[in-house]
Amino acid sequence: MAYKHTNERGTTYYLHKQEVTLKSTGNVQTIYFFAKEELTVSKKGNPVTCLDALPDGKMVKENSRTGLPFVKKK
Repeated sequence: MAYKHTNERGTTYYLHKQEVTLKSTGNVQTIYFFAKEELTVSKKGNPVTCLDALPDGKMVKENSRTGLPFVKKK
């Protein structure tokens, strides 16, 4: 079961993670993002994982203007 977050406006979003390689250093970094549906690949065709739970040490906040949720360190 995917981790869901319903914002103040009533829209449900699903938490995903993706491994990206930074162009400047070549290091691999994990990014977390929300989407309105459960994804298996990104728009660019890269693999994406739908998470079952919020990662340790992270919390969900919402953009007050757009209502879009995002993951932030505690």
